[in-house]
Amino acid sequence: MSDRSLSPAWLASWTSRVSGTLKTMTDECERRHGFPPGVNDVRLADRGDKAAARTLAQVSLVPADLITFYESIGEVAWADVDNGYFVDPAADVLLRFNQYGTVDVGADQMNGGLVIGSNGGGLSYVVGPDGMIYRTRTTSLDEPELDQVADDLRQFLELLEWSLSRFVTNGEPGCL
Repeated sequence: MSDRSLSPAWLASWTSRVSGTLKTMTDECERRHGFPPGVNDVRLADRGDKAAARTLAQVSLVPADLITFYESIGEVAWADVDNGYFVDPAADVLLRFNQYGTVDVGADQMNGGLVIGSNGGGLSYVVGPDGMIYRTRTTSLDEPELDQVADDLRQFLELLEWSLSRFVTNGEPGCL
């Protein structure tokens, strides 16, 4: 395992850090903005999430770090951070794959990637078989135009954390 690979310990540390920041943000939300917060949570994986992760692991194009992620984290839902950031549960990723297949990613658009989440603006996040994370430029997945946003899932989670911190500190959007 490389030092960039995800481990349950790294994911637990990441979850602890972002959960503290999310709590601070949601505690202040109604006072600062005049409305209660939406769902802003990193939900830990339950038995169903772990079973879905094992099923997802049977799909040949799934990077190992994605399975490690889903064995620890069930879902990321940050409705009030910027436009929103969402990493879907493994069961939703699997359902989308079974219904619609993969999204063409990579320079030659010949590798199949899985949609793993979205932002609140309707753009999707796609993980390629090599672990790279892409974001669509438009809401359509029919003939997507993609931009690489992270080299791997760990970098993507680090960018999510940075975006959260930036948003909470000064209200500025992140880079995702």
